[in-house]
Amino acid sequence: MEGLEEKLKGLSIARRSRPEEPTYLLDVALQSTGLLAVSCSDFAVHVHDKDTLDQLGECRGHDKPLCGVVFSRRSPGFLYSGSADGTVKGWDVRCPATEPAQMFKSDPSHSYCSFDLSCSDTLLCAGTEQVNDEDSFLVFWDVRKPGAGLLGVYSESHSDDITQVRFHPRDKDRLASCSTDGLVNVFDLSRGAEEEALLATCNSDSSAGSVCWSGADYTQLLCLSHDEGLHLWDLGQLDTEEPLTIFSSSDARGLTPLADRGGVDYLVGGSWLEDAQKLLVVGGKNSGDLHLMECDNRGLHLLRSLKGGHASTVRCFLWDAAEEALVTGGEDAQLLLWKPGGEDLASAKRESKKSESALKLKSRPHKKHGYQREKKEARQDNE
Repeated sequence: MEGLEEKLKGLSIARRSRPEEPTYLLDVALQSTGLLAVSCSDFAVHVHDKDTLDQLGECRGHDKPLCGVVFSRRSPGFLYSGSADGTVKGWDVRCPATEPAQMFKSDPSHSYCSFDLSCSDTLLCAGTEQVNDEDSFLVFWDVRKPGAGLLGVYSESHSDDITQVRFHPRDKDRLASCSTDGLVNVFDLSRGAEEEALLATCNSDSSAGSVCWSGADYTQLLCLSHDEGLHLWDLGQLDTEEPLTIFSSSDARGLTPLADRGGVDYLVGGSWLEDAQKLLVVGGKNSGDLHLMECDNRGLHLLRSLKGGHASTVRCFLWDAAEEALVTGGEDAQLLLWKPGGEDLASAKRESKKSESALKLKSRPHKKHGYQREKKEARQDNE
């Protein structure tokens, strides 16, 4: 089988797409039957053909920043979007201009900054921003009962913004969450109550920004922090005396020397490539250049650099295993498709198209060390 590095060497730009109005592209999701969904900083979700990148429609219904998009696996015509407006909405992408087909809410004080759908397509989970200076919540719904209200709430495991929740790709009851309180938690939801469901807590020692399930049986967990730290843990060691940490760095930007002897300026995210059995981490330069790296127990290793595509920071990517293609989106409003031997048939000037409104996109300051949980415990000790 051709190695991952050889596959990536053949990547070049096959298609470009830009919305009519400049906007940041924040997150991208792939539908099994050939669509892409892209969340944008103007609170809209754009629906594209994955091969041509032609925009086929859009879903508008949120009035605050989006926190992600995800397609249903068993009903691929159904798409979910979450938002800081305190809603998760379900859309029928066969008629994306209509009103949402489903809507999920919790307490009016809740503002969501992350959400995900379980691999069984039955459970939605959203993570809230911090409420009342000390609380944050994981809220759950049964998607088969959109009018039934909340299925449950976890309230004790995080004390600050829950920046990402990720269901396990194969185990419908396994959930990982991370927060600006620095903690990464793993739950077994089949155990019910929060205290019993909490299997493990890992500390990123910083403001945790994203998590990614990885490893041959998805027993590993990658965490990237807001200050570009990287941590890889092996949850298969939970019931042993072996350490969980496979690799850890408080600043991963300089781990992979580039041609200019410098490092990447930021990390975009990670993705486990099932066919290659490799953990792909994407980093970038502020100029728009991308660097594809493998992550293992030795750290990061450069596989391929992609230049000439984006003109500013890249916010999202996904790997299309069926096509062995990469999709990237960023702050230059460009959605790019990179394929082996691709030819840029929709070429355009490589220039930033940041709009004034996009530059004002809400960005929360993240605490790095003075975590609310520590402050709360200190207050209790003093009482």
